[in-house]
Amino acid sequence: MDLILIILGFIFIIVGVLGCFLPIIPGPPISFLALLFLQWTEKAPFDSDTLWTWGIITVAVTALDYVVPVYGTKKFGGTKRGVWGSTIGLVVGMFFFPPLGIIIGPFLGAFLGEMSTGEADNKQALRAAFGSFIGFLVGTLLKLVASAWMAWLFVVNVF
Repeated sequence: MDLILIILGFIFIIVGVLGCFLPIIPGPPISFLALLFLQWTEKAPFDSDTLWTWGIITVAVTALDYVVPVYGTKKFGGTKRGVWGSTIGLVVGMFFFPPLGIIIGPFLGAFLGEMSTGEADNKQALRAAFGSFIGFLVGTLLKLVASAWMAWLFVVNVF
């Protein structure tokens, strides 16, 4: 049974790291499941504090992945309409145009939201949309760091 759990864990680690780049796959939660598979073996290498910590990190990184593009829009000079446009674009893109919709949706939403104010020119609207894209890249990097660290923990504790 341990061998099956370890093999499943390796598969989940690979899928989890790939999920950092493929927006439709939740990378860190899948990587965390790999740690749980390893914990369910007879070896049980982690204490409860480690698992709780990684569980909290997983939830935080996953939540931040949805919040950071909106924050980026705001930080790059987006108005409330741009922030709302980015949020709506994320939701619409996620559900109706996966997987690229998660990248393009917030960008277009922020751009259209800024343009709808009538006060923003193309340059300002593009700046806010660029902030949304930078936020997406930061969210992806956070997911990658968390998943790669969990992969390292998994591999070190298997061998």
